[in-house]
Amino acid sequence: MFKKILLATDGSQHAIRAGEKAMELASYDQHAQVDIIYVIDGKDSKEEVIDNWGKDTSQKRKEKLAFIEQKAKHANIKYDVIFLHGEPGPTIVSHANENHYDIVVIGSRGLNTLQEMVLGSVSHKVAKRVDCPVMIVK
Repeated sequence: MFKKILLATDGSQHAIRAGEKAMELASYDQHAQVDIIYVIDGKDSKEEVIDNWGKDTSQKRKEKLAFIEQKAKHANIKYDVIFLHGEPGPTIVSHANENHYDIVVIGSRGLNTLQEMVLGSVSHKVAKRVDCPVMIVK
């Protein structure tokens, strides 16, 4: 069914649920691969560095993905973790379209508190502009 799956995540609760769905989709095909993408937004990374002064911010990002990585390992699903820099919506769209994924799985809302009241702007941009099916998980 879906062999090449892109999971866009930021470590939020919606992203974790999206990760669980991505792993479920991958479990239907033993040759499936899940690419877990985390986009580092320049605007947010400055704040992240200030909030975590003296700490390794890349380690904090990896910790946000640890749960989903454990899920993939436990289910024997092939996966790769990809860190990209840029504005999340356009960066995810660009990566998905350039790499010809079968499906993109993304949470309906991320960590941005401004997006809490409506469908997240990132998931909305991805759904509108990606060339493959998109699963938005609540």
